[in-house]
Amino acid sequence: MPSQSSGDRLPFEPRQNKKKTPKKPPTEPVTSTPTNSAKKKPESIPEVVSKRMVRRMALFSGLPTGLGVGVFFVSYLIVSQDWLEIPTLIPLLLTMGCFGLGVIGLSYGILSTSWEEDRVGSWWGWEEFTLNFGRMRSAWRDAKK
Repeated sequence: MPSQSSGDRLPFEPRQNKKKTPKKPPTEPVTSTPTNSAKKKPESIPEVVSKRMVRRMALFSGLPTGLGVGVFFVSYLIVSQDWLEIPTLIPLLLTMGCFGLGVIGLSYGILSTSWEEDRVGSWWGWEEFTLNFGRMRSAWRDAKK
Protein backbone atom coordinates (compact mmCIF):
# COMPACT_ATOMS: atom_id res chain seq x y z
CA MET A 1 0.00 0.00 0.00
CA PRO A 2 1.54 3.29 -1.03
CA SER A 3 1.82 5.78 1.76
CA GLN A 4 0.56 9.27 1.18
CA SER A 5 2.06 12.28 2.81
CA SER A 6 -0.09 15.24 3.75
CA GLY A 7 1.19 17.13 0.69
CA ASP A 8 -0.17 14.56 -1.75
CA ARG A 9 -3.72 14.97 -2.88
CA LEU A 10 -6.12 12.99 -4.97
CA PRO A 11 -7.00 14.28 -8.46
CA PHE A 12 -10.51 15.26 -7.41
CA GLU A 13 -9.62 16.91 -4.10
CA PRO A 14 -10.00 20.70 -4.16
CA ARG A 15 -6.92 22.82 -3.94
CA GLN A 16 -6.61 24.55 -0.59
CA ASN A 17 -5.48 28.11 -0.10
CA LYS A 18 -3.55 28.61 3.10
CA LYS A 19 -4.62 32.20 3.57
CA LYS A 20 -7.97 33.61 2.64
CA THR A 21 -8.02 37.26 1.66
CA PRO A 22 -11.25 39.24 1.79
CA LYS A 23 -12.69 40.14 -1.59
CA LYS A 24 -12.60 43.81 -2.55
CA PRO A 25 -15.06 45.32 -4.98
CA PRO A 26 -13.50 46.24 -8.33
CA THR A 27 -12.55 49.90 -8.66
CA GLU A 28 -13.29 50.11 -12.38
CA PRO A 29 -15.72 48.08 -14.47
CA VAL A 30 -14.28 45.03 -16.18
CA THR A 31 -14.84 45.14 -19.94
CA SER A 32 -12.76 42.19 -21.08
CA THR A 33 -14.33 38.81 -21.75
CA PRO A 34 -13.13 35.81 -19.79
CA THR A 35 -10.66 33.55 -21.53
CA ASN A 36 -10.71 29.77 -21.65
CA SER A 37 -8.10 29.59 -18.90
CA ALA A 38 -10.41 31.53 -16.58
CA LYS A 39 -13.25 29.06 -17.18
CA LYS A 40 -11.87 26.05 -15.40
CA LYS A 41 -13.90 22.87 -15.27
CA PRO A 42 -14.49 21.84 -11.64
CA GLU A 43 -12.68 18.68 -10.67
CA SER A 44 -14.92 15.69 -10.08
CA ILE A 45 -14.65 12.12 -8.90
CA PRO A 46 -13.35 9.91 -11.72
CA GLU A 47 -15.98 7.59 -13.20
CA VAL A 48 -14.01 4.44 -12.31
CA VAL A 49 -13.89 5.47 -8.64
CA SER A 50 -17.55 6.52 -8.70
CA LYS A 51 -18.68 3.14 -10.04
CA ARG A 52 -16.55 1.39 -7.43
CA MET A 53 -18.23 3.46 -4.69
CA VAL A 54 -21.73 2.66 -5.98
CA ARG A 55 -20.99 -1.09 -6.06
CA ARG A 56 -19.68 -1.03 -2.51
CA MET A 57 -22.58 1.07 -1.24
CA ALA A 58 -25.06 -1.32 -2.87
CA LEU A 59 -23.36 -4.29 -1.24
CA PHE A 60 -22.81 -2.89 2.26
CA SER A 61 -26.13 -1.05 2.39
CA GLY A 62 -28.39 -3.15 0.18
CA LEU A 63 -27.86 -6.45 1.96
CA PRO A 64 -28.73 -5.22 5.49
CA THR A 65 -31.67 -3.18 4.18
CA GLY A 66 -33.02 -6.15 2.23
CA LEU A 67 -32.55 -8.32 5.30
CA GLY A 68 -34.53 -5.78 7.35
CA VAL A 69 -37.43 -5.89 4.90
CA GLY A 70 -37.24 -9.69 4.92
CA VAL A 71 -37.30 -9.84 8.74
CA PHE A 72 -40.40 -7.65 8.76
CA PHE A 73 -42.32 -9.77 6.24
CA VAL A 74 -41.24 -13.11 7.73
CA SER A 75 -42.26 -12.02 11.21
CA TYR A 76 -45.60 -10.83 9.83
CA LEU A 77 -46.12 -14.19 8.14
CA ILE A 78 -45.27 -16.09 11.34
CA VAL A 79 -47.65 -14.01 13.45
CA SER A 80 -50.50 -13.93 10.91
CA GLN A 81 -50.41 -17.73 10.43
CA ASP A 82 -50.28 -18.30 14.22
CA TRP A 83 -47.10 -20.37 13.95
CA LEU A 84 -45.47 -18.59 16.87
CA GLU A 85 -46.29 -15.91 19.39
CA ILE A 86 -43.70 -13.16 18.81
CA PRO A 87 -43.66 -9.96 20.88
CA THR A 88 -43.97 -6.95 18.57
CA LEU A 89 -40.77 -5.46 19.97
CA ILE A 90 -38.57 -8.23 18.51
CA PRO A 91 -39.40 -7.65 14.80
CA LEU A 92 -39.28 -3.90 15.40
CA LEU A 93 -35.79 -4.00 16.92
CA LEU A 94 -34.47 -6.48 14.34
CA THR A 95 -35.84 -4.43 11.45
CA MET A 96 -34.52 -1.16 12.87
CA GLY A 97 -31.13 -2.78 13.51
CA CYS A 98 -30.91 -3.96 9.91
CA PHE A 99 -31.93 -0.54 8.58
CA GLY A 100 -29.33 1.07 10.86
CA LEU A 101 -26.67 -1.26 9.47
CA GLY A 102 -27.79 -0.23 5.99
CA VAL A 103 -27.24 3.45 6.81
CA ILE A 104 -23.81 2.69 8.26
CA GLY A 105 -23.11 0.59 5.15
CA LEU A 106 -23.60 3.65 2.94
CA SER A 107 -20.81 5.51 4.70
CA TYR A 108 -18.58 2.45 4.90
CA GLY A 109 -19.14 1.78 1.19
CA ILE A 110 -17.79 5.21 0.29
CA LEU A 111 -14.93 5.28 2.76
CA SER A 112 -13.77 1.71 2.09
CA THR A 113 -13.37 2.36 -1.63
CA SER A 114 -9.94 3.08 -3.01
CA TRP A 115 -10.08 6.70 -4.19
CA GLU A 116 -7.17 6.16 -6.57
CA GLU A 117 -8.12 5.36 -10.16
CA ASP A 118 -5.45 2.74 -10.80
CA ARG A 119 -5.84 0.83 -7.51
CA VAL A 120 -8.87 -1.38 -6.85
CA GLY A 121 -8.20 -2.14 -3.19
CA SER A 122 -9.13 -5.13 -1.06
CA TRP A 123 -12.51 -6.86 -0.88
CA TRP A 124 -13.40 -5.66 2.64
CA GLY A 125 -11.56 -2.37 2.20
CA TRP A 126 -10.36 -1.92 5.78
CA GLU A 127 -7.01 -0.40 4.75
CA GLU A 128 -8.78 2.02 2.41
CA PHE A 129 -11.29 2.87 5.13
CA THR A 130 -8.58 3.81 7.63
CA LEU A 131 -6.72 5.85 5.00
CA ASN A 132 -9.83 7.69 3.75
CA PHE A 133 -11.19 8.26 7.27
CA GLY A 134 -7.83 9.81 8.20
CA ARG A 135 -8.06 12.08 5.15
CA MET A 136 -11.58 13.10 6.14
CA ARG A 137 -10.55 13.87 9.72
CA SER A 138 -7.61 15.98 8.58
CA ALA A 139 -9.93 17.89 6.22
CA TRP A 140 -12.28 18.56 9.14
CA ARG A 141 -9.37 19.82 11.26
CA ASP A 142 -8.19 22.09 8.44
CA ALA A 143 -11.71 23.44 7.97
CA LYS A 144 -11.94 24.37 11.67
CA LYS A 145 -8.75 26.47 11.46
